Amino acid sequence: MAKRLSVIGVPLDLGQSRRGVDMGPSAIRYAGLQERLRRMGLEVRDRGNVPVPEAEARAVEDPKLKYLPEIRRVCEELAARVRQAVEEGDLPVILGGDHSLAIGSVAGVASVKGDLGLIWFDAHGDMNTAETTPSGNIHGMPLAATLGYGHPGLTGVGGFSPKVRPEKAVLVGVRSIDEGEARLIRQIGIRVFTMHEIDRLGIGAVMEEAVQLASGGTKGIHLSLDLDALDPVAAPGVGTPVHGGMTYREGHLAMEILAESGALCSVDVVEVNPILDIANRTAEMAVDLLCSALGKKILP
Repeated sequence: MAKRLSVIGVPLDLGQSRRGVDMGPSAIRYAGLQERLRRMGLEVRDRGNVPVPEAEARAVEDPKLKYLPEIRRVCEELAARVRQAVEEGDLPVILGGDHSLAIGSVAGVASVKGDLGLIWFDAHGDMNTAETTPSGNIHGMPLAATLGYGHPGLTGVGGFSPKVRPEKAVLVGVRSIDEGEARLIRQIGIRVFTMHEIDRLGIGAVMEEAVQLASGGTKGIHLSLDLDALDPVAAPGVGTPVHGGMTYREGHLAMEILAESGALCSVDVVEVNPILDIANRTAEMAVDLLCSALGKKILP
């Protein structure tokens, strides 16, 4: 794992309907991200924020793909910044912002690494396309786009598709999947660990298998961490909370097992919404989980 990190903020809220996630990068920084990482002996370079247009200044052209041109431009810019960070030997840490930004973050890493593994923590499938979406919100589409399914404006970010092979992508923590998402998941056969499986098998066994799948034959694992993977009791400040998620300790154990693998090469943390939060608790949770994913131990 790289000892130098590049932190990139993406105050993107165009991919979903509830305002506030554009303040997520600021909330995570305010929660002491840099200080905590530096105390772990990591060098941190904050590369600032990717510019994002205001929703009020734009019109929705396609109700099935809301703000598609704007989100694509943000993702292309993010992909370029992530690509530069990886080429310079840094581990990119991307702060969101809604989950549609992952289309750009994964594109940037994959453009350098080639074969990339992906572990996607989320309460939702994020496997919709324009044909299946019930809302038109692109934050419900980024995993599908990353795997090469959906509108060319999303799948083509970075100039290539797919970014990750389906057999190297793992979805963890799911408890809310739309019918169209379920069909696509069955069609392409990605590994999905629902909360039912986490309850039955335990998060330790789930993560051991997830890491094995995502790391085998790849050049690293990208972690895409949506805070709604955790139960709203632990992470109340998210736009689309779903009860019955992972506990505080399950989240940390998952991150600790990933860190122990030594395979983590990039990470994005998304959907922190300070407007819906309690005393910045969810941003602090994001920092805690990031530290565990990057190697923090209870007893060093």
